[in-house]
Amino acid sequence: MKICSWNVNSVRARITNILNYLKTSKPDILLIQEIKTEEKNFPISDFTNLEYESHIFGQKSYNGVAFLSKINIDKIDIKFFNDKNNQSRIIVGNIKNQSKIITLINIYVPNGNPIGTEKYEYKKYWYDSFIKKIRKTLEKNKNIIIGGDFNVIPEEIDVYDYKKYENDALFKLEIRKKFRELINLGFQDIYRHLNKYKQEYTFWDYMAGAWQKNQGMRIDHFLISNNLLSNIKNVNIDKKPRSKIKPSDHTPIELELN
Repeated sequence: MKICSWNVNSVRARITNILNYLKTSKPDILLIQEIKTEEKNFPISDFTNLEYESHIFGQKSYNGVAFLSKINIDKIDIKFFNDKNNQSRIIVGNIKNQSKIITLINIYVPNGNPIGTEKYEYKKYWYDSFIKKIRKTLEKNKNIIIGGDFNVIPEEIDVYDYKKYENDALFKLEIRKKFRELINLGFQDIYRHLNKYKQEYTFWDYMAGAWQKNQGMRIDHFLISNNLLSNIKNVNIDKKPRSKIKPSDHTPIELELN
């Protein structure tokens, strides 16, 4: 089984690139974030033509997450926890792999910048609420995969120049500690778990030639519960979509399960 995650930065603006990616990479499930549209304007038929079912939690112009899936996803939940700002940032469902029922969670964490504003406070609140809910979810099912845009640079190796981001909400120690708190519930950052010293990125800003200079950061992740580590075959960051015409500023991360 192949599960991929990609912040597409507008599903309608990126539709050609997404369809090409589905045709070439052939994921069983694609988690997409920042779809920036309501369900009524989501290009469902384009994905249906490729035999992907769409499960959408949208919002006008901002945020939004969705599953595109060739396999059955049960118990879709768009109210995983009570978000005080009512933003469309998380969608959850159950899938089956080798007789295991897996809770699959697709998230788009708030950016949080600038620090010292309500946006930063909301990011902290969001992480705290999510961690609390994950703790409860693990009591019911220890087979969990969390994928998406976490808007956190976990370590110095995960950004081209960490000193430039010491006062950024993506690398602020307080936020990285929350990411670590989430992992310590019983997860592995699977990319780093399998690639101890490799420096690869999932995001390059549109500004200042960041892509051409490889001035990126790794902020898109898959967290795998320890119970599922034996099911993981490989993880890969596919940089090709970032080089396309009209690209997202993120690129997909790909997870293969036995």
